[in-house]
Amino acid sequence: MTQVIVVNGGSSSGKSGIVRCLQAVLPDPWLALGIDTLVEAMPASMQESDGGIEVAPDGEVIVGPEFRTLEAAWIEGVAAMARAGARVIVDEVFLGGASSQQRWQKVLGELRVLWVGVRCDTAVAAGREVARGDRTIGMAASQAEAVHQGVTYDLEVDTTHAEAMECARTIAAHVK
Repeated sequence: MTQVIVVNGGSSSGKSGIVRCLQAVLPDPWLALGIDTLVEAMPASMQESDGGIEVAPDGEVIVGPEFRTLEAAWIEGVAAMARAGARVIVDEVFLGGASSQQRWQKVLGELRVLWVGVRCDTAVAAGREVARGDRTIGMAASQAEAVHQGVTYDLEVDTTHAEAMECARTIAAHVK
């Protein structure tokens, strides 16, 4: 039985909407946790600091060693929740592509994981970014392809033309 669904995609690709829809269509309760959850839980001093996480004026996200330490603990905590019986959907942005996935794979170990890639045409994601108004312009374009480099998925969905609910139903059909 699937215990964890890891949904990876760039900023403004539609991951969060898919995750909310997944929670609605899956028959059992699933917790939704994302990288934004981690960032919001960090002290303000870690945002815009060399050791924490900062967003450059062009939208590039730069993470430092203090962020990586907290991220590692957070990943361990997510895995512990799944081992304790919670089903978890992780909304992620693999800034390091394959190396980011490997950090998760190492910790999730024996858990049954469904790896999902969320793709979106760069121009469409950039348009969503502007419409949202809460992201640094350029983030969507810089992440659209980079987050998928070297990452292996069980399933990929594309939100360029598909709605979040349609993508969620596709993913749900692969949850065992």
